[in-house]
Amino acid sequence: MATKKSSTSAKSSSADSKSTATRSTSKTASTKKPTSKYSVGDKVVHPQHGAATIAKKIKQEFAGEKKDYFVLDIATEQLTVKVPVESIDDLIRPIISKAQARKVLAVLKEEPQEAGSNWSRWYKVLTEKMYSGDIFQVAEVVRDLNFAQQTKGISPALKRMLSKARVTLTSELEFSLDVDEEEAVKKLDRALPVFEVPED
Repeated sequence: MATKKSSTSAKSSSADSKSTATRSTSKTASTKKPTSKYSVGDKVVHPQHGAATIAKKIKQEFAGEKKDYFVLDIATEQLTVKVPVESIDDLIRPIISKAQARKVLAVLKEEPQEAGSNWSRWYKVLTEKMYSGDIFQVAEVVRDLNFAQQTKGISPALKRMLSKARVTLTSELEFSLDVDEEEAVKKLDRALPVFEVPED
């Protein structure tokens, strides 16, 4: 009987040990620092600001809690943006590959989409594309506004949008193709077709 009792005690001790280990593991997991696939020096894209470089990682207090942030140097502006590491995958994306960059340039040669009769709806669609974070959609904005500017003329607001879209597109092509700004602009301009406006 003594042996049996000893065995029961051992089982109880083992269970307590496992329970303690589980609680300890759970506590460790809950306090684990957020990790990211990105690191300082990486080239990335912010949907509202375009291509950027992760300049550094800092700690900053927010709502009484210290959190890790990546500081982004925006390529197209004299601007830095702080992004929390714990949610960075939802806020930025990697730079496209060289193969994807060639596909982006091919989009510029595709049939443009015209405004049609509902101009306000078209403007809304273009704005959504601009800030989608999808470089292919930004290329569509450049393509469509370039066509509209050459064939019909566009408003000052759309001219500003076209300029912004060109800069956003060029900045990512620079990083993706590893060329300077001048060369990236040349590649963009060579890809854009020139439209002849028929005389009345």
